Amino acid sequence: MNLDATVHAKIMDMLLDTICVVDEDGRFMYVSASSEKLLGYRPEELLGRNMIELVHPEDRERTLAAADEIMADEEKPHFENRYIRKDGSIVHIMWSARWSMSDRLRIAVARDVTEVRRVARLKSALYQISEAAHAAESLAVLYRKIHQIIAELLPAESFCVALCDPASADGVLEFPYWADARAAAPGRRTTASADAHLNEVIRSGRPLLACVLRCTEHADGTPNADWLGAPLISQGRVMGALAVRTRTPALRYTEENRDLLQFVSTQIATAIERKRAQTQLQHMAGHDPLTGLPNRMLFQDRLEAALRRAQRDSERLALLYIDLDGFKEINDSLGHETGDRMLCEVAQRLKGCVRAQDTVGRMGGDEFTVLLPNIGGKAEVHELVAKVRSMLMRPLELDGRVHRVGASIGAAVYPDQAFDGEHLMRLADKAMYAQKRYDDHASRTV
Repeated sequence: MNLDATVHAKIMDMLLDTICVVDEDGRFMYVSASSEKLLGYRPEELLGRNMIELVHPEDRERTLAAADEIMADEEKPHFENRYIRKDGSIVHIMWSARWSMSDRLRIAVARDVTEVRRVARLKSALYQISEAAHAAESLAVLYRKIHQIIAELLPAESFCVALCDPASADGVLEFPYWADARAAAPGRRTTASADAHLNEVIRSGRPLLACVLRCTEHADGTPNADWLGAPLISQGRVMGALAVRTRTPALRYTEENRDLLQFVSTQIATAIERKRAQTQLQHMAGHDPLTGLPNRMLFQDRLEAALRRAQRDSERLALLYIDLDGFKEINDSLGHETGDRMLCEVAQRLKGCVRAQDTVGRMGGDEFTVLLPNIGGKAEVHELVAKVRSMLMRPLELDGRVHRVGASIGAAVYPDQAFDGEHLMRLADKAMYAQKRYDDHASRTV
């Protein structure tokens, strides 16, 4: 039995998948009725239009490459890409396509696999977030990884993490991660003075989708954008928020995107809390609780790492060992609280004397060390020793009395005097005590 054209067209329009016929220039020549469900466009709206206009910008290059392969008579039974629907949302499509040489047409069947891909990407995202919480060596790395994961789920040209400072009573926000090529990262600010959308998310503890008009631009010429935010909630408390923004006119956020971001934000909040706790424990294990300086263990780790770099790059490094003069008398006469304040002030002065790549550590009591990688030579070491001594001798007022902190300083240089960390520490310590004996003898002689 032969089917007439009307029956044939009716059957085509009843198919759940969408049938497309495209000419060699990429223009739609025929589209079945299910295109409206798939793309939001009625068939008559698509006829004559170039298909590449509807393809997601990130998928256009490989889509055109696939089209060339099809027209070279290579069948594509499972090609997948993303299209932008009429409402601005994204649809994932699985294509089965081939080329009709005689008709000079590409014939393809399109199947919506958005939900399948959404579930797969969501499972993958949750797994990646959990893995990142364990594997990321720092919070900064974790935030970058979270941005990458979010960008695989929805448009995230701009992305930020805002966290509430738990020590602040007036709701201060910090922005530990900010990725926006068109706007500088904001500094610390109160929740009330933050972006209105962000403030609303944190205040309400609910996600927010802000679809703004695109027919105007801001006064500075920056295009308007869709904005989407979700709260970060841990143990029933809002600890901050995530926010994404898109400035691509064809891409719009949907309620589905909002629900998706809210779902993964719960896992992200847990990951951030876990990494923050881990980071805090690591900091406590490697730092002096009073001054915040690296303790003996961390300082020695950095010394060994610096020695490896110096050996590899044929550089010098120096180690200073510092002991405060007369600290015991001040600590005994004025009390431990005053002594602690003096040690903290000394720590700050030492940090102010050195370069960014140098390390100041506290060995315990009133003993400090300074690691100086990539140092020029002994003359540069002597200059720094004089600078440290001068800085420490500046007047220091404690409990209404002015004090001057003297110090005995010993130095050792790699590779001039020693080749390993233990030997360097021992030589610097020995030089420090020699300096202390010399100063004591000089003071008694005077």
